[in-house]
Amino acid sequence: MADGFLPVSKKDMEERGWDQVDFAYVVGDAYVDHPSFGSAIIGRVLESYGYKVGMICQPDWKDPKSIDVFGKPRLGFLVSSGNMDSMVNHYTVNKKRRHKDAYTPGGAIGGRPDRAVTVYCNLIRRTYKQVPVIIGGIEASLRRLGHYDYWSDSVRRSILLESGADLISYGMGEKSIVEIADALASGIEVRDISFINGTVYKTRYEEEIYDAIRLPDFEDICGDKEAYARSYAVQYRNTDPFSAKRLYECYDGKMFVVQNPPAMPLTQMEMDDVYALPYMRAYHPMYKKRGGIPALEEIKFSLTSNRGCFGECNFCALTMHEGRIVQARSHDSILAEARTMTKDPDFKGYIHDVGGPTAEFRGPACDKQMKSGACVNKRCLFPTPCKNLKVDHSDYIHLLRKVRSIPGVKKVFVRSGFRFDYLLADKNREFLREICKYHVSGQLRVAPEHVSDPVLTCMGKPASSVYKEFVREFDRVNSDLHMDQYLVPYLMSSHPGSTLKDAIALAEYLQTLHFMPEQVQDFYPTPGTVSTTMYYTGLDPLTMKKVYVPRDPHEKAMQRALIQFRDPANYDLVKEALLREHHEDLIGFGPKCLIPPRKIERRKSRHR
Repeated sequence: MADGFLPVSKKDMEERGWDQVDFAYVVGDAYVDHPSFGSAIIGRVLESYGYKVGMICQPDWKDPKSIDVFGKPRLGFLVSSGNMDSMVNHYTVNKKRRHKDAYTPGGAIGGRPDRAVTVYCNLIRRTYKQVPVIIGGIEASLRRLGHYDYWSDSVRRSILLESGADLISYGMGEKSIVEIADALASGIEVRDISFINGTVYKTRYEEEIYDAIRLPDFEDICGDKEAYARSYAVQYRNTDPFSAKRLYECYDGKMFVVQNPPAMPLTQMEMDDVYALPYMRAYHPMYKKRGGIPALEEIKFSLTSNRGCFGECNFCALTMHEGRIVQARSHDSILAEARTMTKDPDFKGYIHDVGGPTAEFRGPACDKQMKSGACVNKRCLFPTPCKNLKVDHSDYIHLLRKVRSIPGVKKVFVRSGFRFDYLLADKNREFLREICKYHVSGQLRVAPEHVSDPVLTCMGKPASSVYKEFVREFDRVNSDLHMDQYLVPYLMSSHPGSTLKDAIALAEYLQTLHFMPEQVQDFYPTPGTVSTTMYYTGLDPLTMKKVYVPRDPHEKAMQRALIQFRDPANYDLVKEALLREHHEDLIGFGPKCLIPPRKIERRKSRHR
């Protein structure tokens, strides 16, 4: 057995003196024992509570024997697609197959199946029909109830029913998985485990579901987009562990899928304990000859500071998965991990990140959140910062100073995104100054996403004027520091609410900056987001107002081309969009024009 790793074979298990594992953990990723990998955290947490866990990573889903590595587990199978949803992992927004999988040895594609959770569960059931199966991770978490599926362009059932699993542990999972394990170990049948927060179960007996909200039936949300939007809105407003109600939906008039309220957020001590577990912080040595695991390279020397996000961008699934209440590790916990990094032979002095979903969020948005939860019908930052919002960067500044003062550390980067509206709400500009002086290497990536206010409203992002104010502040601070640094904005095309007119406005803004982004993200309708519900229904589920949705592939291509209007390959699409919107004034040689009157062919060089 590779020293320190959880068992990956029967031989490993026997070397530990075990006759049987308590849980066989089937995962779509290769085995990386690092706290940036959810499967590593869950495996180590269970181990810390005395449970025996064996890892079955990337099994051959065409061979039932691949699931039988450890024989029958004493308590059950755990199943996860890995750090990514398997469909997002496999397909671009244009539904084209990706050529690399960073979570597979050597980046090879094909290490996991499409809809990995369901396929793995079906594989298990072929051999072990009565053994409890608990699913979790991002793929299961965001498909826990009926949901729109972009890849099949249909509304699909809860993954609990599609997979045939017994329970879902949704969200981050550390608390619920231990409670599930303890319940099973005490002899409670898996069908009777209906009382654990952070889980979803199924039952045929509606009378046993108590203190709950009944969502529209599955058949209703399949045939009625307004019913789908209403259902999603109820789910979205019940994501807070302090105030959420139990939710359930009916299938075929006889089966009920029940979502218990979310698990309570981890305390700082609990979070510190999770990150202090004995991770190997490496991929399993069995992958070395196959090129290692590319996903580890970027995060190996990164530090997770927090989880949860009160930013609530509509296109992000964090609210439905991690929740709005920010949980943070202590300085001592983070510094201890950083010092461990410096002893790694591969460490070159550079810490790649100290952050999380939003880098500078280091605690709940306001004092009331840890007493009564996040507001149900009000956001912390949108459309403007709440008057009760605690705006304070001092804790994060002190943390960064401590990390960069550790012997052996040359530079500390901040590559997690941060909220420029939150930064501007802080009258003290010390944080921006620190970031520019110590934690940026020439360019800072930020995410305004768009410049059209109607589109930004659909995104749940601050008005364009806020980003423009941030740009001025960034330039001023760099001027004061005598530093030549610039911003690299992330932009999104074809988000619900974005018309060709809005895309042209974005192109005009980029023209004033003399900037063309190298990369553009088309809106990707993934499960669990407000924006995906807009895409499917044409309604904002939180207001029930109609939203324009660009679905036509050609229009989406034009919107994307407008953002990169300087690329000669996009000339025809840009010209078509400008003519369609009667913007002939932007075709010419003037300073405000986007393209010349005719395509200018690049001459091929002659070889003499």
